[in-house]
Amino acid sequence: MTEETVLSSRAGPWLACCIGFVLGTAVQLQQVALWPAWPYAVSCVAGMAFAWRGWRRGRPAWHGLAALGVAALAFGSVGLRARAFDAQALAPALEGRDLVLSGRVAAMPQPGDLAVRLLLDVDAAQLDGAAVRVPPRVELSWYRGSLDGVPQRPADVLAGDRWTLQVRLRAPHGQRNPHGFDYELWLWERGVQATGYVRAGPKDAAPRLLERGWRHPVERARQAVRGAIFARIAEPARAGVVAALAMGDQGAVERADWDLFRATGVSHLLSVSGLHVTMFAWLATGLIGWAWRRLDRLGWAACLWWPAPHAGLVGGVALAAAYTLFSGWGVPAQRTLVMLAVVALLRLAGRRWPWPLVWALAGLAVLALDPWALLQAGFWLSFVAVGVLFASDAGRVAQGAVAHVQRLLREQAIVTVALAPLSLMLFQQVSLVGLVANLLAIPWVTLVLTPLALLGVAIAPLWDLAAMATSAMLAVLGWLAQWPLASLSHAAVPLPLGAAALLGAVLLVLRLPLGVRLLGLPLLLPALLWQPARPAPGQFDLLAADIGQGNAVLLRTAHHSLLYDTGPRHGQDSDAGHRVLVPLLRALGERLDRVVVSHADSDHSGGAATVLAAQPQAALLASLPDGHVLAARYPLTRCAAGQRWDWDGVRFEVLHPPAGAAHDARPNTLSCVLRVQARDAAVLLAGDIEQAQEQQLVAGGAELQADLLLVPHHGSKTSSSTALLQAVAPRFALVQAGYRNRFGHPAPEVVQRLQGQGATVVGSPACGAAHWRSDVPKRVDCARAQQPRYWQHHPP
Repeated sequence: MTEETVLSSRAGPWLACCIGFVLGTAVQLQQVALWPAWPYAVSCVAGMAFAWRGWRRGRPAWHGLAALGVAALAFGSVGLRARAFDAQALAPALEGRDLVLSGRVAAMPQPGDLAVRLLLDVDAAQLDGAAVRVPPRVELSWYRGSLDGVPQRPADVLAGDRWTLQVRLRAPHGQRNPHGFDYELWLWERGVQATGYVRAGPKDAAPRLLERGWRHPVERARQAVRGAIFARIAEPARAGVVAALAMGDQGAVERADWDLFRATGVSHLLSVSGLHVTMFAWLATGLIGWAWRRLDRLGWAACLWWPAPHAGLVGGVALAAAYTLFSGWGVPAQRTLVMLAVVALLRLAGRRWPWPLVWALAGLAVLALDPWALLQAGFWLSFVAVGVLFASDAGRVAQGAVAHVQRLLREQAIVTVALAPLSLMLFQQVSLVGLVANLLAIPWVTLVLTPLALLGVAIAPLWDLAAMATSAMLAVLGWLAQWPLASLSHAAVPLPLGAAALLGAVLLVLRLPLGVRLLGLPLLLPALLWQPARPAPGQFDLLAADIGQGNAVLLRTAHHSLLYDTGPRHGQDSDAGHRVLVPLLRALGERLDRVVVSHADSDHSGGAATVLAAQPQAALLASLPDGHVLAARYPLTRCAAGQRWDWDGVRFEVLHPPAGAAHDARPNTLSCVLRVQARDAAVLLAGDIEQAQEQQLVAGGAELQADLLLVPHHGSKTSSSTALLQAVAPRFALVQAGYRNRFGHPAPEVVQRLQGQGATVVGSPACGAAHWRSDVPKRVDCARAQQPRYWQHHPP
């Protein structure tokens, strides 16, 4: 029996166990709530017994039993880990209280426009002088400027430092929107069970630095390198790219540059990915092998003790591991490191394993370290790309320069085609210039930019050359992004259609007979032609996005869409449009006809510029002063009572402000109030009007009755008068406000008045995005109730 036959026979149970581990992990991640510990422990014990029995039998018929056992083991072990982690959660009674924490900064601080974010490993916590238990790891924001009217100034914080800080904490709470980013899962995966902010005002306990420490030397070194890069390179945009390549700090890259990289399909190059780790390992292996041979000239006879290829291989993998750790330990880098380690061990042992086994073992290793990575887009993009390259035999050895170029072209074409359906499914966007952009950017980033960024750690002037190389790359990418149809956006497709499209794309690139490959085309079509359902003529639906403290409501008829308000602005480079609304509109396949900005307050107009840039065809209807930036940049029609239009049998009418109202009045008093009427149902969107404007509406005799009311001013006690509520008589009262917001919205007395009028109060913190339909007016669907998972926050 040949070695290849033996390897093939032994690969079967290994592959079965890897598949079982992935399936068991996936099943556990679908749990709505965690079980007690004992069912997970039983699952682990039974799984080990089944796996051992199936493995010992060895025959293919028993591989399924081994896979089942490993699946049960994975399910139980992940469940036990989740229970142990969940037991450390923040007690609800401690939310919003002034706590004094002592702890060590566990990662390099992340500076932002408004605050510096810290990851703190807590040693001790006190409330009113008494010890209390808080989660062992919390994420804190230390604000600049003013917080609740109190001046704040963050101290110079370094990774590894130990501090005593007065803070206010809350449970991890993210925004829940259709197809949106799961912030709570992201925090769970990082081991964070509470977020909060530092209070450092005159009446608060002063922050105290207890010791400067090197308990986290890697993070301390990363912070030092990042600081040196930004000190050396004057232009922050260029410095951010160099920092991302040198030490994996993706947060340093500016938003405009990220948009450019996504539009051209090269964003994967800005994370320290498999390409970077492989290149680094290859260079390190060659250099260590060369140095090992030179030791013979010094009389050490190193090659007699250990062959130079083996020394170079071990040293290269070790240095690649150090680079992966220094760059932030991302999933693509982890995957590549595991594969390199497996290949190195096989070479040292003089063996060869089939590629599916190496690929599957790498996936098992990544999930064993971090089971929740299975739900991250980076995991799937990374492993699908490598698997397709293996399966298509794109990585075969090429001889000669022409052959190398041909191999590069083919590999890039394979990855572009194979990942296009996955990109559409995960991000609802794919770059059509990605093939050209990657052919230019991959060698530039791999052979020029990344080496300069890394060597700059030792020779700082090389960072200047890296900045120049970055400028050249951005210029070329900007030119490509201006090509017609540079990127394609598509509504999010259902999972079965996306999986079929992915299978079709993989078939197209495999080395199979042409007839078999062409079978992939019909698998692609359902996903490409799929469109989300819209309301019937004469009906409309409403989606109140979860954007925190602010308003943003999407209204859709059979053929038209309107966005009422655009949410808050979070900083110079961040707003609700970028974080939530543009991705949401893209995922829903929406092309806006009109954007309504009710008034100038930033929690209503903050995302307007971003939304209008992404939807340039949309008309702007707004109630803004003459000097507002939107009024200066975009043509707009001012809101005025009496404006009416019909879309697909649905009537839209502006009820406030009165025509001719002074533009310099307080913004709240000028709020654009919009009523939308279908055949048998209506909604009223009231902006931030206060009780005086409510009285004007009631006294003016306007038609106010509505099934759903967007509660004025987020439920402030200055609004929602009894007279208005009686005139509207809503079945549902929708409150868009931030979780535990500092304004106390909605005010308890307002909630009582709403409930007293028979309205069901729907708050975005507990509901997430709220969906209502005029043809089913007695029901509101909440995003937090759809596909709940155990790591998600469930506020009262």
